[in-house]
Amino acid sequence: MPAVSFASVLTRFFTQRLIGQRRASAHTVASYRDTFRLLLRFSKTRTGKAPSGLAWQDIDAPLISAYLDDLEELRGITPRTRNLRLTAIRSLFKYAAFELPEHADQIQRVLAIPSKRCAHRQIGYLNRPEVDALLAAPDRTTWAGRRDYAWILLAVQSGLRLSELTGLRRDDIFIGAGAHVRVMGKGRKERCTPLTKQTVAVLQAWLLEPARGDGFVVFPARGGGRLSSDGVQYLLAKHVAMAGQTCTSLRSKNVSPHVLRHTTAMDLLQAGVDTTVIAMWLGHESVETTHVYLSADLELKRRVLAKTVPPDSSPSTFRPDDALLTFLKNL
Repeated sequence: MPAVSFASVLTRFFTQRLIGQRRASAHTVASYRDTFRLLLRFSKTRTGKAPSGLAWQDIDAPLISAYLDDLEELRGITPRTRNLRLTAIRSLFKYAAFELPEHADQIQRVLAIPSKRCAHRQIGYLNRPEVDALLAAPDRTTWAGRRDYAWILLAVQSGLRLSELTGLRRDDIFIGAGAHVRVMGKGRKERCTPLTKQTVAVLQAWLLEPARGDGFVVFPARGGGRLSSDGVQYLLAKHVAMAGQTCTSLRSKNVSPHVLRHTTAMDLLQAGVDTTVIAMWLGHESVETTHVYLSADLELKRRVLAKTVPPDSSPSTFRPDDALLTFLKNL
């Protein structure tokens, strides 16, 4: 059986399946690209072959398992990120199952690699005093400070994803009656999010600033180009550190752009908005995704607890279990 080039299959997977047939978003393509770039570098160290010289048979289940272990042990990625890398690899091998039926055994062994179980931690979000402190951090006497104040306010009010925020263009913002922002979210689903009067006023003032670059990007870098994801995270970290000087609770929180999105959802939930509306607001694929905010809302749980009637109870004397039962209970 002649050797099949791994490069040819991977190239067709990206051009025909991801981009041509599935019309995957730029974010998905970039995530898959990074997965395979890391895999190819790892395989070069293991096999000694250049990526373009790899045969399909070279990328087998043992090598992929070793690659995932390497990512987790040496690079320090979380089990969740490991599973995302495995998802990209599985997608390629599912495509190859139709393209290369003669390699069915190898493909099935790769598809049988299990995902790693990971802990589901409660989401992080900011309360109102923390949001106010963060909004007060940028120096609004400067161009960069006014820009940062505007995108932080928009992020907290609208719940836009980081990629949606950095990709926002001036014609995506509608000021006036029915003011809203329009974005293209995950799965190429377009959605419109209404804007509050405060956000409208801030964006109106910001859009009157002299344009930089081509003038289309709403929140450009100093050179006029689009802010990078790393750039936004750097700016946010800087303002969180400044806000932490007056709001001490921020010092113990890991505030990322996605935490601002969680803050939007929690504000809506605590205002009594139904989870189905919050899911639509955030552009979630499923309402079940939004249920995570219910588990994170401690104040909601307190209100529910206050409505319950405590059972009649009286103190009792502690009696230890049988030793064998204690052993089984502690397993």
